[in-house]
Amino acid sequence: MLRRRESVPFAFVAEADRFRSNVTPPPPERPSASQVVGRTLIGLTVVAGLVGSLLFGVPALDPAQAPGATQKSEAAEGR
Repeated sequence: MLRRRESVPFAFVAEADRFRSNVTPPPPERPSASQVVGRTLIGLTVVAGLVGSLLFGVPALDPAQAPGATQKSEAAEGR
């Protein structure tokens, strides 16, 4: 393989980090009303799911409600 080596202008390489473009990027598009409403509904759904999981999960973790103390079968009563 033959590679052709060309000289690199080192001044340009040194100034590359200081290079600024004079072209400004276009401004970002504003979301439409339906996009804002959709994002809000998704956020509320996620928050409602977290709150619901806490409401159902916290009573299940209560140590005062031991399953053996509250439930007795007929066989355990010793008929």
